[in-house]
Amino acid sequence: MTEHYSDPKLKIFSLNSNRPLAEKIANAVGVELGKCSVKKFSDGEIQINIEESIRGSHVYVIQSTSNPVNDNLMELLIMIDALKRASAATINVVMPYYGYARQDRKARSREPITAKLVANMLEKAGATRMLTLDLHAAQIQGFFDIPVDHLMGAPLLADYFLDHGYVGDDTVVVSPDHGGVTRARKLAEHLKAPIAIIDKRRPRANVAEVMNIIGDVKGKRCILIDDMIDTAGTITLGASALKEAGATEVLACCTHAVLSGPALERIEDSAIEHLVVTDSICLSEDRRIDKITEISVGGLIGDAIKRIHENRPVSPLFEQNRR
Repeated sequence: MTEHYSDPKLKIFSLNSNRPLAEKIANAVGVELGKCSVKKFSDGEIQINIEESIRGSHVYVIQSTSNPVNDNLMELLIMIDALKRASAATINVVMPYYGYARQDRKARSREPITAKLVANMLEKAGATRMLTLDLHAAQIQGFFDIPVDHLMGAPLLADYFLDHGYVGDDTVVVSPDHGGVTRARKLAEHLKAPIAIIDKRRPRANVAEVMNIIGDVKGKRCILIDDMIDTAGTITLGASALKEAGATEVLACCTHAVLSGPALERIEDSAIEHLVVTDSICLSEDRRIDKITEISVGGLIGDAIKRIHENRPVSPLFEQNRR
């Protein structure tokens, strides 16, 4: 740790979902991770014990609600309750990956809006602020009645591609669907590159059918960008379509590497030559393949925490030429 943060009232705790990222965040801020134990009773009930005083402190709890989603969510709710009862001044939930975000509306009759339910539970438990990264649907910010700081992964991904010379008219940033156009445009602005859109129809959940490509990709290096890659059906079909349309090289990137089910096998066998992901979700060693490069959001989130704690604007973190 190069520099120790001066305010002892700022405390960062990590639960079980992504401790390696929590350590990077704490290091970026300049504090040690707070002492707490998260255990399970023999029947599966979660027990949390905070092992230091946090009275009057501004506490930041790092927890992605990734797989196992319900265990990680319950850990977080119990931790928030423990912090509230221990008289923390503020309880700031740092959720790099917001689980249940895809259930953000009623797509058909008698469906729940689970992303809103999760927001209600976090608030009711006692959270006073939410800090998150690349929500699947930006309107989820409106599900909360507490402040929400919504960070973007595109600038970090752009830094990686800029460092490797992927810039200019030879490069095309591609959105795998219409919903991701804004995200693709953000990356394209950083790379000073044009964009293309893959028009697809999804006959049922986790099954994507590629239709056609809007934009010029022939003879170009293409970079597919999405907020998350789950089963990798959409992104690998998109890569195949780009190759068929004359793309010379296909790369892909996402913020959240969910990578469930057949995802790794599909990526390995796909036209994608290189996949860049962040560590918002902990990627275990046995799930790391040669095609995947991981970059860290620890510095970004650490900077955001310091800015929030010091009542400084978070908006500069979204700007180009931050380095």
